[in-house]
Amino acid sequence: MDLRPKESLSDSEIQTGLDYVIKDGIASQAMGILTGGAFLVAFAIKLGASNLVIGLLAAIGPLAQLLQLPAILLVEKVRNRRAIVVVTAALSRLCWLIIALIPFLFGGKIGLAVLLTLLIAVSAFGAVSGCSWNSWMRDLIPQERLGSFFSKRMRIATGVGIGLSVVAALYLDLWKKVFAEHEVYGYSVLFLIGFGAGAMGLYFLAKTPETRMPAAEEKPKILRLLSEPFKDENFRKLIAFLCSWNFSVNLAGPFFMVYMLKRLGLSMSFIIGLSIISQVMNFAFLRIWGRFTDVFSNKSVLAISGPLFILSILAWTFTTMPEKYVLTIPLLILIHIVMGLASAGVSLASGNIGLKLAPRGQATAYLATNTIVNSLAAGIAPILGGKFADFFAGRELEWTLRYTSPGGEFSLPTLSLQQWDFFFFFAFVIGLYSLHRLAMVKETGEVEEKIVMNELFDEVKGQVRTLSSVDGLRQMVSFPFAMVRSLAGQAKKAGGNSLSAEGQSSD
Repeated sequence: MDLRPKESLSDSEIQTGLDYVIKDGIASQAMGILTGGAFLVAFAIKLGASNLVIGLLAAIGPLAQLLQLPAILLVEKVRNRRAIVVVTAALSRLCWLIIALIPFLFGGKIGLAVLLTLLIAVSAFGAVSGCSWNSWMRDLIPQERLGSFFSKRMRIATGVGIGLSVVAALYLDLWKKVFAEHEVYGYSVLFLIGFGAGAMGLYFLAKTPETRMPAAEEKPKILRLLSEPFKDENFRKLIAFLCSWNFSVNLAGPFFMVYMLKRLGLSMSFIIGLSIISQVMNFAFLRIWGRFTDVFSNKSVLAISGPLFILSILAWTFTTMPEKYVLTIPLLILIHIVMGLASAGVSLASGNIGLKLAPRGQATAYLATNTIVNSLAAGIAPILGGKFADFFAGRELEWTLRYTSPGGEFSLPTLSLQQWDFFFFFAFVIGLYSLHRLAMVKETGEVEEKIVMNELFDEVKGQVRTLSSVDGLRQMVSFPFAMVRSLAGQAKKAGGNSLSAEGQSSD
């Protein structure tokens, strides 16, 4: 397969390339669902992972993004971003084949050490691939279509992810019943299937066209390249917002599942069910947020979705009072609904705003610098969380309203912070600060939050009226079968030429 870039692309070639990017998004989402998130954490816990190890698992990905630094030089030297993505993606995705075999080859602490080592390799190769992919997509996708295109890509991928999550959860429940003593091997099967999906996605990456990078006037100097974004006052403010935001989210996020498993004692199938609720809301709102980013701005979307997201983090502290109570499950469902719809806007807009504010021709350096700084924040946060999880286990902060009268006494617990609750509260406070930093960023087309909120309410009311009809219900449950059939056909055509790899996901 010829991976060399072209001098220019026709409109039809660009459209074909965008179709391949969407198909890769589907395959990458399938791999991510089956090899990451709740399944990876549960797999690590089955191998005996401690709180610190869970924190390290969450930190590996962000910290590996520091390899964007040499990746910039690699991109500038090779000047063939598609080839870099394909090769590094292949090496990364191949690691999942070995991870799937860990329960068969290793046990206990050795298995955990091998898992951590391989995840470092996965993330390292993925970081190099992601750096090249970001720059590649910046030049391939028309700027006026960034919001709507990535909205469509994420929406289709999320729909596939929802279906896979349901099937995977049912499969694990069945496996546990049939092979109760060998539950960990069930996760190995999931990882093997995820590896296959990753191999399929690599084929689509290789088929996506690339335009030749503009000739460099001089040999790039890494320090000068990395310093350029900090000289841009507006981009510097964007980095400050994203840095504080990523720290707050990653301080709490990695421990949501541990909290539900250990603190609340919920089953894996129920946790996956909550995850599916979140994914459904994410799916439903991606189209809305995507249109809003194009009509208004990415900042306007972040100004609405950001506060919703951090409020949902704070709500986790009220799921125990101080133990499980009658509102625990309803509150968890509400939290996942709000987090799902808010994360759709945050993920889409935070990725697009960096692409939009990075000057054409300098996207590689700007986006890599942004990724490096934010990865430090996102990597340090879960390590701190894992390190101090046991420290906060022996501490509690409780606020109780008490009313005493001659006839008796009435107490109402209004706040109770224990262990992970402290991280949820700290994440909320830091999230408030990050929204303050967002207000300083300037973006063309931004409007007042009130206007976006009114439009959002109108859009939701319109969707509710649509879904109340038979046609609306049919649209809601419809699935992109044509896209999946096309994807399967491409995979069949690729045959044995498919490679295995870890690409990017730059969303």
